[in-house]
Amino acid sequence: MTYERFEDLPVWKSAIELAVKIYAMTERQQFRRKYSLRDQIERAVLSVSNNIAEGFERGTTQELLTFLYIARGSAGEVRSILCFIERIPAFQDLKSEISNLKSEAESISRQLRAWSDSLQNSEIRGHRYLNEKEKVIAKNKKERAEFIETLKSYRK
Repeated sequence: MTYERFEDLPVWKSAIELAVKIYAMTERQQFRRKYSLRDQIERAVLSVSNNIAEGFERGTTQELLTFLYIARGSAGEVRSILCFIERIPAFQDLKSEISNLKSEAESISRQLRAWSDSLQNSEIRGHRYLNEKEKVIAKNKKERAEFIETLKSYRK
């Protein structure tokens, strides 16, 4: 499937949902007077979705890959911070929530890794490089692949 807007990407949607949940968690009393910790995790979690969006909008596969790696790094940073806070006694009653958030961040990391792996093995250089001839070729390839998939679905 081809996505026209970053807002339609499943991994971006997951990253936004994770950010909403992290922000809800940091509103809790345990985060009061822990300004730097709160700021760090909020900035890291927003970095995930923001880098996916920025990379998507850049126009080249290489730039997209760069931003996907940054987003993946930010997802790792979120997990690391969550690992840290679950070890602090003041956060013991959030252990289950923290565990769920770590799982979500890990899922996002896996999605980003799979996407970047597929891009590395792709001939696509990005829409910035497409001239009219290449656009027609790409469109024909896409239509051919869709037609083949339709034929396969009739076999079932």
